[in-house]
Amino acid sequence: MFWRIATFLLCQFLPALALWNIAPSDQQSVDALIAAIAGCYVWLVWDAMRGKRLLSWLRAGDTTDIPLGSGLWGEVFDRIRKLVRARDRAALESERRLQDFLAGLQASPNGVVMLDVEGRIEWFNQTAASHFGFDARRDMLQHFGNLVRDPGFAAYYASRNFQLDVKMPGRNSSASKPVNLSVHLHPYGEGRSLVLSQDITSKEQAEAMRRDFVANVSHEIRTPLTVLSGFVETLQSLPLQADERSRYLDLMAQQAQRMQTLVSDLLTLSRLEGSPLPTHMEWIAVSALMAQCEQDARDLSRMLWTQSHPLRFTANTVCEIAGSASELQSAMFNLIGNAIRYSPPDMAIEISWNSMADGSAVFSVKDYGAGIAPEHIPRLTERFYRVDRSRSRETGGTGLGLAIVKHVSQRHGAELEIESSPGKGSRFSITFPAQRVRIAVSATDV
Repeated sequence: MFWRIATFLLCQFLPALALWNIAPSDQQSVDALIAAIAGCYVWLVWDAMRGKRLLSWLRAGDTTDIPLGSGLWGEVFDRIRKLVRARDRAALESERRLQDFLAGLQASPNGVVMLDVEGRIEWFNQTAASHFGFDARRDMLQHFGNLVRDPGFAAYYASRNFQLDVKMPGRNSSASKPVNLSVHLHPYGEGRSLVLSQDITSKEQAEAMRRDFVANVSHEIRTPLTVLSGFVETLQSLPLQADERSRYLDLMAQQAQRMQTLVSDLLTLSRLEGSPLPTHMEWIAVSALMAQCEQDARDLSRMLWTQSHPLRFTANTVCEIAGSASELQSAMFNLIGNAIRYSPPDMAIEISWNSMADGSAVFSVKDYGAGIAPEHIPRLTERFYRVDRSRSRETGGTGLGLAIVKHVSQRHGAELEIESSPGKGSRFSITFPAQRVRIAVSATDV
């Protein structure tokens, strides 16, 4: 401020002093006064021009420097420029934090929709777009209730009671591929709302499977228990001949064996689901697995049928496989056992191990029995699923064999494939990846 006053005085009195020193007279005094006034106006014009430049800079919102020099306007410009730069840095930091926040919401596995006070969409992430079928260019600022027409959600939204969530089908839900959503609305701010959506399809399917599993286990165990209870009551209440008593005891033993087999398969499934994955450190000779399967298969065939099936075991190479010997033995024999149970004894069963050119290997079981209708094939690996329940029980099946095979295959990185046609038989195969198969170090068998 001092320099601004000094500059003003200097511009005012310097011309007057110059004229006065040259010729001090009355006329020159008037000229000196006029010169002082003119100097004052020159200073005012010059100062106004500097102020106008500063005002133009403020209006333009420019961030470049302007040469205002020192003085009041220079000081004002310098301070305003620092404030503007601080504001810009704060705005950039706020924008960065906002983008980080939105990026976090975008990466959320749940759908997120932000609504304004009128229920219009302000922002949504890609998950919500997938859940509700939204389009960013088309649906932004549209009313959420106009786009989501589910009656259950409409009633939920109208009730204004958002303590619990509401379940509704997703936009792409269909009878063959259902999509179920859990939608929860959370009020926040001044009348705004946050809509959270979660895909609960897998959770509900798992819950349905759990209920079915409990119901199936209860049914499978209740049947032999009912038979056992009936036989026990008969033995206790009626005088029986030795041959009748022996027949009843044999039937009781069969039912007890059936329950024991069921419990054993359940324990096997539980162990598979809860144990670590098999490593690549333990190598098992495929010939040893095939030999054990052949012995068990012939014993099972003789036990179930009056004559044994023609069993053909072949292998095109001498290999070793990395994994769990007990799990692999269980999976391989389950496939063979199913073929024996559901094929007439005069039908051949072909069991083969074939190494592929890419290093993988395929274990397959081919039978020539009744075959399976196409609609049953996708569900064969479900627990307790049977194509023919009565026939399965007659042959001692628990309905868990293919579920065990599927788990073992997945744990070894293998793939289970099923091919079947009614009247033409079935082919079950497990394809093991190349990293789990190698040529036997010492070829002594097969």
